[in-house]
Amino acid sequence: MPKVTFVQPDGAETVLDLPVGTTVMRGAIAAGVPGIVAECGGNLMCATCHVYTADGDGSVFDAVTDEEDELLDCTAAPRRDTSRLSCQLGLTDGVDKLVVHVPGAQT
Repeated sequence: MPKVTFVQPDGAETVLDLPVGTTVMRGAIAAGVPGIVAECGGNLMCATCHVYTADGDGSVFDAVTDEEDELLDCTAAPRRDTSRLSCQLGLTDGVDKLVVHVPGAQT
C-alpha cells in the first residue's frame, strides 16, 4: 500500500497509507488533510487540489495533460516545476512512497 506524506507549509506532516487505485486527492479528502480543497471533486475542472511533488516523485505518474497544464496556470499559489493537481495522481503498485507539499493557498 503506498505511503503518502503531506507536508504543510509550516512543516507539519500527515502520513497516510492509501490503497492502490485511489488518487492522492481522494485520500487527502477522506482523511481531512488540511489545504486540499478539491472544489470540483476530482473532475479536472478547478485547481484547488494543487500540490508540489518532491523532486523526482512526479516521474512515477502519467505526464501532465493539456487540461491539467492549463489549470496549473490558474493556481492560487505559485506554479513550480513540480506542481501537480492531486486529483490526477493515481496511486499504482509502482508508487511505494510519495511526498507532496501542500501550498499555502488554494483559493
